[in-house]
Amino acid sequence: MQPDRMTTQTRADTQIDAGLRSHMQRIYNRMAMGVFITAITSLVVASSPTLLNLFLNGPQMYIVIFAPLAIIWFGFNPNTMPASKLRISFIALSVMYGISFASIFFMYQMGDISRAFFVATGMFAGLSIFGYTTKKDLSGLRSFAMMGIIGVLVMSLLNGFIFKSAGMFDIISIVGIIAFAGLTAWQTQSMKETYHAGHGDEANSRMGWAAALNLYISFIAMFQYILHFMGGRD
Repeated sequence: MQPDRMTTQTRADTQIDAGLRSHMQRIYNRMAMGVFITAITSLVVASSPTLLNLFLNGPQMYIVIFAPLAIIWFGFNPNTMPASKLRISFIALSVMYGISFASIFFMYQMGDISRAFFVATGMFAGLSIFGYTTKKDLSGLRSFAMMGIIGVLVMSLLNGFIFKSAGMFDIISIVGIIAFAGLTAWQTQSMKETYHAGHGDEANSRMGWAAALNLYISFIAMFQYILHFMGGRD
């Protein structure tokens, strides 16, 4: 290869690497923003009897519980929505999760919540690093993780309405941690592989919001399941 061509290729690779790093950083910043909004919202609602009664005392609590799912299904479509609207939907979802999570401050001690959060953060960081650096194709891990998540949903419904077993929820939590851990690693690899500067800023931003949402949901799920094991209920 001629020196000029080698220099041009090196510059192009450097630009791609810089663009990818910037893209990944934006995704994690967005995901972290969502977690921060959820945490602050939970603290505010938990510290206000008025807000607790308003959101979680009565039939309206089902609206709060199912509102995040409604936002994901009907108000978050990266294929048709601009990045600005995806940002609003992501913030709204983070707030709704925060409201529904306010009850954990009455179920668990603050120290247990903090420990579970730091364990989930460390686990999430390790899985993200693995997903970013591994050369192995993790698409098979995605299939396994999705089957696990479906199993968790089915078992959760059965346990909530029929079995109502603490032992069953232990199993659900173990499967949930493993499934969302695998999904986090695959999501990180997928984020890296789907980025391309040629897609344009708007398209990459829309993909970035979708990736941030996926990582946010995985982190929140792992935190919940870890808290189940680490937390001594009040």
